[in-house]
Amino acid sequence: MAKIDRLTQLAGNEDVLWQDRKRYLGLPISFTKYRFDHDRFYCRKGLFNVSEDEILLYRVLDINIKRSFFQRIFGVGTIMLYTADQTSKSFEIKNIKNSERVKKALSTIIEKERDEKRILGKEMFGVSGALEVEDGVSHPIDMN
Repeated sequence: MAKIDRLTQLAGNEDVLWQDRKRYLGLPISFTKYRFDHDRFYCRKGLFNVSEDEILLYRVLDINIKRSFFQRIFGVGTIMLYTADQTSKSFEIKNIKNSERVKKALSTIIEKERDEKRILGKEMFGVSGALEVEDGVSHPIDMN
């Protein structure tokens, strides 16, 4: 029986729910890979110098889809994620296949994650930048 070290236990076993590559002319010929599991979205870029970005899905504030004329011709689309993350306030998932289905799946998982963590919209309101600081105390901006 193989002994499992503590790092392997902490890293856990991630079940990838979806993965794809950024596409050119509908073909997956880039070094940008996207994937998500039950609670995180990952973007890995590069061949020699590789960088990986990770976004916790419960921190996504809004999600939308863009499909230009040429994207529709080649059967791809771009999903925009607007997050409460400090490093990636907006994030593009560019030129992916089945973009509408992926957007619906992401929306479902995001709502499920928020419900599990009991995060309400008003709790995310302050991190989206809608706070004003007065005398060292932050207050929500009155939108009325």
